[in-house]
Amino acid sequence: MPTFVAAEAHGDEAGALLAFLEAQRGGLRRAVLGLTDAQANERPSASELSLAGLVKHVAQTEQGWVERAQQLPHSIERTQDTWHLSFQLEDGETLAGMLTFWDGVARRTEEFLRSVPSLDDTFPLPEKPWFPPRARQSMRWLMLHLIEETARHAGHADILRESLDGKTAFALVDEERAARQG
Repeated sequence: MPTFVAAEAHGDEAGALLAFLEAQRGGLRRAVLGLTDAQANERPSASELSLAGLVKHVAQTEQGWVERAQQLPHSIERTQDTWHLSFQLEDGETLAGMLTFWDGVARRTEEFLRSVPSLDDTFPLPEKPWFPPRARQSMRWLMLHLIEETARHAGHADILRESLDGKTAFALVDEERAARQG
């Protein structure tokens, strides 16, 4: 999704990084603009990805990383057998509900990251085969990782949305702008 982030308008480094993260979140949110739950759950490509599933995955992933940085237990545990559930809405879940959930996650992410004394502060990574033993990462790394993760999936969302109804990122930006002015 096309975005412009005036980083200097956000003060410090944390503010700039949070602004870039929010811009990527906006790209994914725009990709579901005006869709019904049925449309958002469609899988218009050879992959198993849906727009609703991407929203859920990004929201839960952000929440999990921030909980990890706070050294809290994960509120949503996933195993190899349940990983796929992070990419699909389950019974009772809606796109609107997932967007509301994500708004809360985003608010808590910003509150936490603005509360840390320094972006150089570190937290331990979990003991997983894909992380080095006893690895630690900084809060700056966390913010960059969240931007990376969200941007990757916003790109997926662009493709899925265009496959659904032909709307491109530029058309959706125009629709969003018109709705705000209107």
